[in-house]
Amino acid sequence: MLAHDFPFDTCQLPLNVFDGTYRSFEQEVLPVLNRRGIAPLGMKSLSGNAEPIKQGLITPEEAIRYVLSLPIASLVSGIDSRQVLKQNLDIARRFTPMTAAEMQALRARLAPYAKDGRFELFKSTDRYDGRVGREQHGLS
Repeated sequence: MLAHDFPFDTCQLPLNVFDGTYRSFEQEVLPVLNRRGIAPLGMKSLSGNAEPIKQGLITPEEAIRYVLSLPIASLVSGIDSRQVLKQNLDIARRFTPMTAAEMQALRARLAPYAKDGRFELFKSTDRYDGRVGREQHGLS
């Protein structure tokens, strides 16, 4: 969509530590948005379904701090319980940006789990496509 040069005000895109290594919106899209003055809205900071957190690979705080340390306007965070709301508010209230070295170390630590896209199936499978998207890609 960015190739059409429409003057978007904002763009919501999946950003998480796994994205930094695999088919990366962080590397390919985020810089373009910032150059063009389009406000980036991060989403999927826990990689869409929080599976890496459930597996103990990363903590919610590491995941959220990573994304909040990127040059974004805001983070849209899925919240499915009061407990998660309180957790995310606590992380945001105590937030300090990661240094570039901390971000690189986290990407390096998780790179073996990121290289095949297993935690970002929305990038590499049609599992998350809605009816319209499936029709557009000839999958229905």
